[in-house]
Amino acid sequence: MSPRTRRLVQAGLYEVIAVAVVGPALGLIFSESLASTVGLAVFMSTVAVAWNYVFNGWFERWESRQAVKGRTWRRRLAHGLGFEGGLVITLVPVMAWWLNTTLLHAFVADLGVLAFFFVYAVVFTWAFDRVFGLPASVAPSSPAAYR
Repeated sequence: MSPRTRRLVQAGLYEVIAVAVVGPALGLIFSESLASTVGLAVFMSTVAVAWNYVFNGWFERWESRQAVKGRTWRRRLAHGLGFEGGLVITLVPVMAWWLNTTLLHAFVADLGVLAFFFVYAVVFTWAFDRVFGLPASVAPSSPAAYR
């Protein structure tokens, strides 16, 4: 699969699953209507899709220049931190506005959601690589890099 197609498929699958989980969860967490929180989840997903595409492009370019090929758990954790960190900076203000609360309250309330997404991002990219394989730019000669 071409790098662009790979990023589009990865982002699309990631967000479809995320909206299906996060929309109802936000309704419970913030005591808001399902219509409102699904709308927020869709908006957040749209932002996340764009960020996913940009961030994964940057990350894969950085990976391709590394002497050691493959994706270790350390590299996967760095990916998760970078991806989720960018979303925090962008989406916490949106959540504060949407839910009519302060930035601090939105951030504190969002910590549980962020923890879920951190784990989800790392596990999802691992599973995605298992199903679709590593990008050609970082594929090692040994299957041990998939562990």
